[in-house]
Amino acid sequence: MTEVVGWVSSFILVLTLAKQVYKQWHEDSSEGVSKWLFIGQMTASLGFTIYSWLVNNWVFVATNSLMLLNGLAGLAIVIHHRRRQERTSSQ
Repeated sequence: MTEVVGWVSSFILVLTLAKQVYKQWHEDSSEGVSKWLFIGQMTASLGFTIYSWLVNNWVFVATNSLMLLNGLAGLAIVIHHRRRQERTSSQ
């Protein structure tokens, strides 16, 4: 039962943050979203992934690995939107 609670919680967390990144992509806007949010998230997720691997906690290895990928996607979208905005405003 302990593992089930961990995996369900992991699923909810990853789904929640993935929905935010999807919203940025789908709405084609990252207005009000700081790139530092994703940089901080990725740094923490990398650290937690390593820690979780070292203590053999596979729920958190999986969760934080997915969070790292989610952070990369979010950061890529923010950078894409900012570059497009800079090109548009300089024309």
